[in-house]
Amino acid sequence: MLLDQQESPQPPQPDGSERIQRIGRRAFIVAAASAVSAAAFWGLRRSTVAAARPLLPSEGPAEVTIVEFSATGEKTGTVTVPRLIKPDAEWRKQLSPDAYRVTRLADTERAFSGALWNLEERGLFRCVCCDLALFSSDAKFDSGTGWPSFWQPIAPENVLERVDGSLMEVRTAVECRLCGGHLGHVFNDGPPPTGMRYCMNSVSLRFVKLG
Repeated sequence: MLLDQQESPQPPQPDGSERIQRIGRRAFIVAAASAVSAAAFWGLRRSTVAAARPLLPSEGPAEVTIVEFSATGEKTGTVTVPRLIKPDAEWRKQLSPDAYRVTRLADTERAFSGALWNLEERGLFRCVCCDLALFSSDAKFDSGTGWPSFWQPIAPENVLERVDGSLMEVRTAVECRLCGGHLGHVFNDGPPPTGMRYCMNSVSLRFVKLG
């Protein structure tokens, strides 16, 4: 005789209130994880956004080593000099409002709004704040971004690269080594031979034709 097969007991189904409680717990866990992730991101942003602004007079080295260039674009020597520090009031007086906003407050000019992004003349691009030579037209290229772009600085000693977390991604800010003025950012999507794109603000630079 065949034995009657007993059906396995089925677990009780949760009623409506239990389902709501389970959904609520899952939502709480997801929200908590999102909050932790957001806190981590904004913690990174707070720790790095300060690095994007120019150094305060009390910060950074007292002296810097830079490379000097003549009016003809020739390297004249490497020197160690005091870092150029001025009160904020003097920078405001010296610079145009746009140049002050970009170089001293680490802002960014609008794409295609600057005077130098499509400049094709030969010459040097010097810091608008302190006149240090920063880039040569020999390394300039059309990146299609609307900002003057270079595949390398005229001398690595003349620029400073620092972490910038002021947007929704971590970038590398570029500053003038001598005065700390904000210039722009550098990316690794440039052309040969370096593969780098130094994307600068026009108002941070002063173009000087080769003599």
